[in-house]
Amino acid sequence: MGNLINTWAGQLSLICFLLAYILVVFEEKIHMRKSKPVVLVGCIMWGIIGIYEAQHGGGHAHDHVKELIAEIGELFFFLLVAMTYINALDERNVFQVLRAWLLRKGLGFRKLFWTTGLITFFLSPLADNLTSALLMSTVALAVSNGNARFIVPAFVNIVVAANAGGAWSPFGDITTLMVWTAEKVETMQFAYLVIPSIVNWIVPALIMYPFIPDEYPEMGKNNIKLKPGAKTITALGIFTIATAVSFHQFLHLPPFMGMMLGLGLLMIEGFYLKRWGDRSLFLTAGTKRVPNKYSQFDIFKKVEGVEFDTLLFFFGVLTAVGALQYIGYLAMVSHELYGTYGPTASNIIVGVLSAIVDNIPVMYAVLKMDPAMGLDQWLLITLTTGTGGSLLSVGSAAGVAVMGVDREHYTFMSHLKWAPVIAVGYAASILSWWLVAEGLG
Repeated sequence: MGNLINTWAGQLSLICFLLAYILVVFEEKIHMRKSKPVVLVGCIMWGIIGIYEAQHGGGHAHDHVKELIAEIGELFFFLLVAMTYINALDERNVFQVLRAWLLRKGLGFRKLFWTTGLITFFLSPLADNLTSALLMSTVALAVSNGNARFIVPAFVNIVVAANAGGAWSPFGDITTLMVWTAEKVETMQFAYLVIPSIVNWIVPALIMYPFIPDEYPEMGKNNIKLKPGAKTITALGIFTIATAVSFHQFLHLPPFMGMMLGLGLLMIEGFYLKRWGDRSLFLTAGTKRVPNKYSQFDIFKKVEGVEFDTLLFFFGVLTAVGALQYIGYLAMVSHELYGTYGPTASNIIVGVLSAIVDNIPVMYAVLKMDPAMGLDQWLLITLTTGTGGSLLSVGSAAGVAVMGVDREHYTFMSHLKWAPVIAVGYAASILSWWLVAEGLG
């Protein structure tokens, strides 16, 4: 690994990666779903590596792909369960009832902007940035009345809040998890990042706030009621998140196992609802027998409704970036950076890089290189890789997941328009880290 950079295979793979990335950037212009080019190119890149190694007496690509699929599988199943729960809650009218409740409180778009951002920021350290962003963007969409002037900044705000909130908790993000398990930062030391994380979210939010329409969404129907099982599924969703965190924290098992346990519980609840749950709806309406076509809750229909474009995009990105890592590009960039610019500048640049190349392999490359850094610098790289991904919609798991919630309004380009604002928050958070680090020193 790391000796293919100057070969035809390494150079051709890099060209393929750049071509796929260009197609992702212009998704809304060419109307090609973002998953299509990256899945194709990710597999072609490994094919190129395989051909090169076959010509040169073999290599370790097979072992690397096996490690890679474990990482992809964890994220894939984690997201699959989170999205299935959101689909189930949506079908049981949970989001519509929540929308009606929020609107009855008299919240306009501006207050909703702050409410969704604040909840995301504090939910993210507990439930991880991915789940929090997915959940709160669904809530924001429910109250939006399809108003793009609210949806885009609200979604950007949620992505920034999710990534900033996740940066100050060991299980708020996959990168913080990696730093924690590598024992570079201890559990309580993540608290040093609370102020820089708040700054990272609050600065862009304050700049975006005047652009939010000073309007109130229409009330719509007020007589929407929760369907049978809605409260049970909500409780199971909370239990599932708690189980995922506990599996990692106490049992040292991958969090997706806890999520899949939650999916199993949802499947059993789905069986109950399909057989008996919706019957009460029809009995109150005076119908003795529930026709088969009204057995509405089908768990596999909820799985079908999952945004597979998002899931397959993750597969493609991690496969392609895994190939770049195997070729040696990530290690080369890390060595060049830390050898030339020193830790502070390098950690800031790595954060920006993590918006272009997924933050997980970037952090993996830094941990493998293991530059000699103190606690202050490990805190900085945790902050920058966690929040740098907010600069682009494809730069973080949260951003990619939110892109699947409303493809019509929230796209790569609509997020990019706010990138300078997010960059101001990124710079301000680094300044506040420096002030915290001075205190540490």
